[in-house]
Amino acid sequence: MNKKAFIFDLDGVIVDTARYHYLAWQKIANELKIDFTIEHNELLKGVSRVRSLDIILGLGNVEASQEDKNRWLIQKNEEYLSYLVDMDQSELLPGVLTMLQYLKENNQPIALGSASKNARPILEKTGIRHYFDAVVDGNDVSNAKPDPEVFLIAAKLLNVSPENSIVFEDSVAGVQAANIGKMTSIGIGEESVLYEAKYIFQDFTKIEKGFIENLISK
Repeated sequence: MNKKAFIFDLDGVIVDTARYHYLAWQKIANELKIDFTIEHNELLKGVSRVRSLDIILGLGNVEASQEDKNRWLIQKNEEYLSYLVDMDQSELLPGVLTMLQYLKENNQPIALGSASKNARPILEKTGIRHYFDAVVDGNDVSNAKPDPEVFLIAAKLLNVSPENSIVFEDSVAGVQAANIGKMTSIGIGEESVLYEAKYIFQDFTKIEKGFIENLISK
């Protein structure tokens, strides 16, 4: 059987921690009297923590010193991590575990490619770390998506060419990164948002085994 690299984003693909990020950012926005809605939170998908803060400050036209920014970045992460304490396998999104099991049973290399700097503890808490042959997260890269760096490093660690790599993503920037990296992009979410992806599924329960078998055999 052929070997492909299957690379998963984390937030919104494996687990839905977006709401935890939102609550943590909202707390800071409230302190700064900035109106930060769930719609605004969409702007932060797949974006680094530093850039996310800049976007929020921009929404409120707030100027801040680097010292203040650093303090808020630490505060946000501590707030976010406090929500993860009780995380377990029930937080996995529908069909994720079945997909990981299927790929592992068929000896397909699996990697995580995420902007999150908390990816490893999340994989441990949800009990799926052992499925991943490589983990590349925000601690390992210098360029944010849509730069394909995170996915290219993951493919290299799996010893698979970018052309033989398949990326599961829920953000526009992530899909663009996969495309720029010459990988097969699979959007997990809404077609109206992820239309640049080669394939789009609402969630993993909508992906049939035959589809994955076909990808592997190409």
